[in-house]
Amino acid sequence: MPHPLSRRHLLSRAAALTLAPRAFAQPAPGLPGPGRLVLVFLRGAVDGLSLLVPYADPDYARLRPAIALPAPDGTEQTALRLDAHFALHPALAPLLPAWHQGQLAVVPAAGSPDPTRSHFDAQYHWETARPGQRGEAPGWLNTLAGLGGGDPELARAVGAGEAMPRILAGRARVKLLPHGPGAQRAGALEYPQAREALLALYDGPDALSRAFRQGAESRLRTARDLSREMQAADNGAPPAALLERDARQLGLLMRQEPELRLGFLSAGGWDTHVQQGGVTGQLANRLRNLAAALAQLRRDFDRPGDVIVVASEFGRTAAENGTLGTDHGHGNALWLIGPRVAGGRWWGQWSGLAAASLHEQRDLPVHHDFRAVLAQVLRPSFGLTDSQLAEVLPGANWDRQLDGLLRRG
Repeated sequence: MPHPLSRRHLLSRAAALTLAPRAFAQPAPGLPGPGRLVLVFLRGAVDGLSLLVPYADPDYARLRPAIALPAPDGTEQTALRLDAHFALHPALAPLLPAWHQGQLAVVPAAGSPDPTRSHFDAQYHWETARPGQRGEAPGWLNTLAGLGGGDPELARAVGAGEAMPRILAGRARVKLLPHGPGAQRAGALEYPQAREALLALYDGPDALSRAFRQGAESRLRTARDLSREMQAADNGAPPAALLERDARQLGLLMRQEPELRLGFLSAGGWDTHVQQGGVTGQLANRLRNLAAALAQLRRDFDRPGDVIVVASEFGRTAAENGTLGTDHGHGNALWLIGPRVAGGRWWGQWSGLAAASLHEQRDLPVHHDFRAVLAQVLRPSFGLTDSQLAEVLPGANWDRQLDGLLRRG
């Protein structure tokens, strides 16, 4: 076990530090367009058929005799009706206003065209926008952050986590915000002995040392700012679920530093093979946390160009399994929230849950490539050219069934 102040330990702790300077008061030249984008990624493959419930499909209750949500009847113990086809899980009730105000839309059968059921591979495909491929590749959010030139030392994307997620990895500078209460602490820099040792280690004129010192100053300043404002906002209340706190801190940081126009949040725990539950249970509990986080993001990202995307690496089986859960699937629902989203409806193709309509007679099909859905977001939000869109989302097609998913202008 390394000594707490060994070079290896210090380097690993330093890797989690922000490597970007403090923002200017106004956005700097760089990323085109007026928009901001926040991606919430649900790692582990969330069961989209429990979020967007196809209650009117005659095969839904048959395939899920124990975990199907009851058809809407206006009570809290049933799904919440959206239209004649779909309903919302009752734990997601905080999202109903967005639907009724036309700011929440869903593509019910979207995902990666690659058929893998591996979490690792599917997440890699999603985060690099390269389905079916392997090897080193930048994350598509990093590629997007690097468009438009401008100051290369200025970060335009931020994510929550202790390690760099693949989607943010690449040449462009990004910021990392530790999960939960850790964002209000300065990490290793919080302790004088560790701080002095780190600064002594990186006191040279080389580029790595300069970047570290710059990042250390930013991390200390961010921790102080977040601590003051979050304590005031909490007003003595205990912390909410981790994802909601991450959402609040992400929104606060992106308001403070307006050049940060891309945000990334992720949460695990969606791999519900056993005792998934229905109206209540483990999935419902996690959905309540998700709903609280999305409601918070909606409050913070309410400008005309803002879009929140909620996705997962793949879906789950249409039928429940023998342990009252669901297994790895294929297609899934992809959610979009924001003022420019043409919401209050679902978009694209839905072919139902009959065996002949399912992928391999067990999963939702992928009628809409996730890259095509994202292209509908990025073109109006960031004004990308065809060549820029191809750089960010290699191989993306333009899906005419989704035309108008985001309103122009």
